[in-house]
Amino acid sequence: MIVDSLEHHILDHARFHLNIFGYNMSITDHLIFITAMSILMLIAFPIIARLKHWKINSLIEVMVLFVRDDIVIASMGKEGEKYTPYFCTLFFMILTTSLVGMIPFSKTVTGNLSVTGGLALTTFLLVNFMGIKEQGLIKYIKSFVPAGAPPLLAPLMFVLEIIGLFTKTIALAIRLFANMIAGHIVVICFISLIFIFTQMNLISGLITIPPSVGMSLFVNLLEILIIFIQAYIFTFLTAIFTSMAIHEH
Repeated sequence: MIVDSLEHHILDHARFHLNIFGYNMSITDHLIFITAMSILMLIAFPIIARLKHWKINSLIEVMVLFVRDDIVIASMGKEGEKYTPYFCTLFFMILTTSLVGMIPFSKTVTGNLSVTGGLALTTFLLVNFMGIKEQGLIKYIKSFVPAGAPPLLAPLMFVLEIIGLFTKTIALAIRLFANMIAGHIVVICFISLIFIFTQMNLISGLITIPPSVGMSLFVNLLEILIIFIQAYIFTFLTAIFTSMAIHEH
């Protein structure tokens, strides 16, 4: 029963099956959850912003300034400040959905590769859009080959840069997905040890309970730290990739 409740965090189930032009467009738990979280954030954050005397307002203000000063401006320069709303949205989306996913019987949508892949796709689109917008299409394509590169190596370097553009995006999705799902899997393993040892011997099962529960709690606390780190890393790398696209190198 405990294991089932933990698996509930990371497993996705289709609630409504839709077939549109031969494509499966089923409505799943994770889709419902992330849609509900998005609507909640759209409603809650403007309200919190107007509540000047609440401590949570000060906390969010500190985090927004951190994203602006230590991620966006630090990576993209002062001209990147105008893109702060996007990076704040990305940061808080990952942070809040992951933290809420720690609540029993909720869903860890960032432990779904489709969700992290969607977030990484927005990074891919942003990077290329900003590169083309700031440099122009031709100049942006030329920037894939560093200035001064030997002519014979230019085609190879161009291909490698294109591959790198895709692999960086894929790495973003896999890193976030793996870190979010790993903690839940480790907790499931620790809890499962209790049942495994109980089947062998009741005394062994009872002895296993304290260390298994203790390690599970430790991993849960560690997960909270990892959630903040992963929200930061994803946002920071997105800012770095965007900076590389809009500046000639």
